[in-house]
Amino acid sequence: MLKTLFSYMKEYKRDSVLTPVFTAFEVLMEVLIPFVTASVIDKGIEAGNMKMICLYGGIMLALAAVSLYCGVMAGRCGAAASSGFACNLREGMYEKIQTFSFSNIDKFSTAGLVTRMTTDVTNLQNAYQMILRVAVRAPLMLLCSMAMCFAINARLGLIFLAALLFLGCILICMTRRTMPLFNEVFNRYDDLNASVQENVSGIRVVKAFVREEYEDEKFTKAAENVYRLFVKAESLLALNNPAMMLTVYACMIALSWLGAHYIEGGSLTTGNLTSMFSYVISMLMSLMILSMIFVMVSMSAASAKRIAEVLEERADLTEPLEPSDEIADGSVDFCRVSFSYQKGSVEDTLHDIDLHIRSGETVGIIGGTGCGKSSLVGLISRLYDVTDGSVCVGGRDVRSYDMEALRNQVAVVLQKNVLFSGTILDNLRWGKEDASLEECKKVCRLACADEFIERLPDKYETWIEQGGTNVSGGQRQRLCIARALLKKPKILILDDSTSAVDTATEAKIRKAFAEEIPDTTKLIISQRISSIENADRILVLEDGTVSGFDTHENLLRSNAVYREIYEAQTQGGDFDDQV
Repeated sequence: MLKTLFSYMKEYKRDSVLTPVFTAFEVLMEVLIPFVTASVIDKGIEAGNMKMICLYGGIMLALAAVSLYCGVMAGRCGAAASSGFACNLREGMYEKIQTFSFSNIDKFSTAGLVTRMTTDVTNLQNAYQMILRVAVRAPLMLLCSMAMCFAINARLGLIFLAALLFLGCILICMTRRTMPLFNEVFNRYDDLNASVQENVSGIRVVKAFVREEYEDEKFTKAAENVYRLFVKAESLLALNNPAMMLTVYACMIALSWLGAHYIEGGSLTTGNLTSMFSYVISMLMSLMILSMIFVMVSMSAASAKRIAEVLEERADLTEPLEPSDEIADGSVDFCRVSFSYQKGSVEDTLHDIDLHIRSGETVGIIGGTGCGKSSLVGLISRLYDVTDGSVCVGGRDVRSYDMEALRNQVAVVLQKNVLFSGTILDNLRWGKEDASLEECKKVCRLACADEFIERLPDKYETWIEQGGTNVSGGQRQRLCIARALLKKPKILILDDSTSAVDTATEAKIRKAFAEEIPDTTKLIISQRISSIENADRILVLEDGTVSGFDTHENLLRSNAVYREIYEAQTQGGDFDDQV
């Protein structure tokens, strides 16, 4: 895990090294100041020697100036290193997520990935800065102060050694108790983010069904789970300060009592005792800071583990060793294909699919809900890999292609149509970055999107809100179809993507496809017979297997499932009961 995280320091390694170096010099200067103070008292004030007071006073000022400079530089380098480290982690995680298949993303959940890229990275950033500065400063100050105490009086130094051992045991016990709690806290953060994300994305449904109160209760429950765990963890950590203060006061009393006896006996000077008080304060403050570091590390360790899980996750889909970039044509062959979303699952989503689609052919796909229609077409663009068998495009297994080259030639308009914030042109150019306005207008005519775009005040410069919330469902579908057409693909997959379009407009779209892109293989998933009855062939799926694959007329004669769906739609039956 640490090796994975440290690899993201990259160009900030220099700042990561300079921060503890400057911090060490800062501590060294601070440790020398009380030592010089003892000389001011013993050789200057008590001896009445003004010259020595000025000399040692000047040395103290110089030490303070150097300490200040080193502190400022350590702060600047530490901030640069921690912020850069966090930036690299976010970029690395984002790039990694882009390589994930849908199954990889499902493993973490969308809300979990958001939490890791925000809350967890921030925790790690704060911890890293603290480790670079405070985790170096506190132990150094502790060791140097203790060394100076032993140098002044070894017997008095034993007081601080005993205090250190006592506090160390307390910190270890608290850390062992709180670490599991913080791990659980960040898992609960995922639930909290999931609740917010689900509510915001589905706010229209929430309001339509008047479920605001239910959503409030669900969010409150998630928030209270985080609250209870934090209270439990912080209650344990609250023991830290009382233990620390008890140790501080005990050390001060013991030092005052024994120091007074040593001064009376002549084995300790007043200046030395004053220095030891400074050192004991420094040591105990260092211990207090170390306890804070333990708390921060306890929290950040959980975050670091969650971040490393994403960075170390291996994508289910990998590029072949010698990928092919050229796709000969739009032919599609399913050769004894079986597929399951869960590895090792007893039941397959698709089972023993064997069919062959010619290049340029229009194929309709129909079947009941959950029969595997979307799963089938998802295998063509390699959104998932088959469990058994093979899927070939252009005569070659899809696993032998460069994934980017394959997906550039297989355009998919999914069931859930997604538009992004930006103008209509910006969204269309997702299909082709350098597409001209005329190219965009042409594909919009094919998708019958030009009908409503030309009526908009800003036409193709009209701003689309995130998710396309300011256009209707049918308009959104037509824009997504136009975007897919702009890729000029060899295979076009329409996954129930005209469900919000009226039948007249849908007929225009089908006619435009037949006339303008005859060489493109078109796979049309639909629940409506009218949308696919004119296809060259129609594939009927039932429970993940091929029930029939033929023309509309032949299926009506030979396939009971297709005939039942057809009669339900044309004779006024309840189609929903059939699919």
